[in-house]
Amino acid sequence: MTTRDEALTPTELAAILDRAQFAADGLMPAIIQQWDTGQVLMLGYMNREALSRTLTEGRVTFWSRSRSEFWRKGDTSGHAQFVRGAALDCDADTLLVQVEQIGVACHTGARSCFDVDPLQLGAFPAPQENA
Repeated sequence: MTTRDEALTPTELAAILDRAQFAADGLMPAIIQQWDTGQVLMLGYMNREALSRTLTEGRVTFWSRSRSEFWRKGDTSGHAQFVRGAALDCDADTLLVQVEQIGVACHTGARSCFDVDPLQLGAFPAPQENA
């Protein structure tokens, strides 16, 4: 993931949006990760317009499935996410957004949505090289 000094051109943005593979409901999962530590902060969903806004405005915008509207992280809470990098996965159907998180990411007040309910797992066998 790289950033550069100038904004995406309309042609570059269109190419990214055309590569992105949205589900039948028009949404794509977006994994939000702290850019400098690699900590996974949250998962949200974007449609084509939310992805476009995120890539052009530099603030993460999601599509709210429950409210059927756009929401930009931090507009009401002040806990904003500033884009530092982004990548589509190998199938172009999931987005990883690296951000500078201001404040907490989770609506519960936790730094990460994955800090809230860690699962206690049993022991697993050691991985085998040819398994």
